[in-house]
Amino acid sequence: MSESREVVPTQRAWMSVVQKIGTPIISTVLAIAVGSFIIWISGYDPAEAFAALFKGAFGGPRQTGETILRSTPLILAGLAVGYGFRAGLFNIGAEGQLMMGGLLVAWLGVQMAGLSSVVTIPTLLVAAALAGAAWAFIPAILKARIGAHEVITTMMFSHIARYIVAWLTAGPIKAPGQIPQTVNLTESAQIPRIQSLFSEGALEALPFLNLGRAHLGILIAIAAAVGVWLVLRYTTLGYENRAVGLSPWAAETAGISVQWTTVKALCISGALAGLAGGIEVMGLQHRIFDQFSAGVGFTGIAVALLAKNHPIGIIAAALLFGALSAGSGTMQLEAGVSQKIILIIQALVIFFVAAEGIVNWFIRKRQKEAASSAE
Repeated sequence: MSESREVVPTQRAWMSVVQKIGTPIISTVLAIAVGSFIIWISGYDPAEAFAALFKGAFGGPRQTGETILRSTPLILAGLAVGYGFRAGLFNIGAEGQLMMGGLLVAWLGVQMAGLSSVVTIPTLLVAAALAGAAWAFIPAILKARIGAHEVITTMMFSHIARYIVAWLTAGPIKAPGQIPQTVNLTESAQIPRIQSLFSEGALEALPFLNLGRAHLGILIAIAAAVGVWLVLRYTTLGYENRAVGLSPWAAETAGISVQWTTVKALCISGALAGLAGGIEVMGLQHRIFDQFSAGVGFTGIAVALLAKNHPIGIIAAALLFGALSAGSGTMQLEAGVSQKIILIIQALVIFFVAAEGIVNWFIRKRQKEAASSAE
């Protein structure tokens, strides 16, 4: 009898693991299948289209590097959204927090010209995180004190951030010339490219290291994902965050301050988003300009949903979205399929992930109705 009691929790644990891993995979496969159907009815060959997509994402070292490059900010944006989700908060303003992180880095990096990269790079990374956290602070206070919904406030702050960047890059901090952008960062403020760490001889002997524009920001993003996972799993901060997300009332009863946890969670979420913006400026753009973020903060929502908010899963989800983005150009060039089909596939992934939650809700509802009728 005792053995059967032990087996049931074990089976439930395995089913939970299978569900967490299987749902994103099935959702992705279904999204690709539907995308293939759309490509086919449009008069194109799905096999040729996805072969070109794969070639553009992983067809060589430079293509792989481009996938890594595009995945880097998505990892951090996904972590930002996922951390907020764990506390029951929907931080839809990661895009604005990302912009403010990038903006501060673009300005401060110029002011620190002449200093060593050993000082400049860590300082700018911290500044980017603080800028993102500061931009999330007011929505956090509004949520904690008066219950203002974070979806509305963070979205509004994203629009404010976008127009602040547009104004500053066209006026007060505009670089000389016609283009609304800031002055380029000096080399000491830039995150090095991966291939720059190796000599030409090493790159010729090991061509897989020639990763093009991919930079060391990917290591920072992966370290952040591992750090968030450790915090959520093994620290009091992570426990409080998860407890409030599961049940604010139970957490309050257990002595956890829901208001203070809400503020901390949203500010940490903003810090991760701000870090994404800072790394994008330091590693790729080397300056900031109007519309410099092509919806990275919003794509981070899809990344977090696909990974079910698991920090390690977010790395894999970001790589998937990064590959779709990197390979879409080759797909259009070689197969004639519009890059917009990638946006459809991304939307379908989100739909199928959400559909799993809808199905589970429907099943639980039916089970409760069946149990009540049996009584």
